[in-house]
Amino acid sequence: MAQNVQQSKKPEDECDHNCEGCASASSCTSATKGQSGLPPKAKIDVKHVILVLSGKGGVGKSTVSVNLAYALSAHGRKVGLLDLDIHGPNIPKMLGIEEHKLAIKDNKIEPVHVTGNLAVISMAFLLENTSTPVIWRGPMKMTAIQQFLGDVNWESLDYLVVDLPPGTGDEALTIAQLAPNVRGAVIVTTPQDVATLDARKSVKFIEKLGLPVIGIVENMSGMICPHCGKEVEIFGKGGGKKIADELEVPFLGAIPLDIEMRKAGDEGRPFIIRRSDSPTWKNVDQVMEELIRVVEG
Repeated sequence: MAQNVQQSKKPEDECDHNCEGCASASSCTSATKGQSGLPPKAKIDVKHVILVLSGKGGVGKSTVSVNLAYALSAHGRKVGLLDLDIHGPNIPKMLGIEEHKLAIKDNKIEPVHVTGNLAVISMAFLLENTSTPVIWRGPMKMTAIQQFLGDVNWESLDYLVVDLPPGTGDEALTIAQLAPNVRGAVIVTTPQDVATLDARKSVKFIEKLGLPVIGIVENMSGMICPHCGKEVEIFGKGGGKKIADELEVPFLGAIPLDIEMRKAGDEGRPFIIRRSDSPTWKNVDQVMEELIRVVEG
């Protein structure tokens, strides 16, 4: 794959349908793709697929995914939230729906509906209990991703937000190849150098797949003191904006570390619906607005 993505892209009118030599194979929507080893694109009625990933764990990627998807749905978009952190699915816990199980209707998997505009699929819905480990190799994960895309009754979506595990492995590569209308990726990082170093790798990974970077989100960017209300730079500040400028990709915004956001995740209620008067809420909403601006123009 590394050799494939380094090849130069072919203009659409010069396409010879040889996917193995095309850097755009992962994002191509041509129905003829898949003849050279790549599976065909999943048949989903979705306008924009947004990948949310990070170079390392612990940066709050799932928190950003949940609040972003919920905010989009609250602004009238039909949204699907696909939890592809197969070995550590946390999305259902953060939405308070971890006790739900998936059902089959008319030979299709029914997603769990959080609101009328937000539907969720996660590996957690298939586990016996929350402590059950998923011990799978790559091919099994690829099969699961194919089913989560093509065998789910997503209906018509404006956005499919895909929460990916940390790094640039099987899950990210598979969804980039199988999902239609992938508009690009949101890279989540924290301000310190150890996190931004890995965020750079994620940006390069997405670019090698021939996909755009929608933007970088700096999470845990300072902390709002619960006593005095002032900002304390625990992990620093500005690292995400710095690498966005260096790599010439959009910067979607910064979200401070907020104890209320942590409580919201533990309680299964997205922070975005809790306190519209807080500075952190405004920051999350601004990130969502900037993402819409980049994607929808």
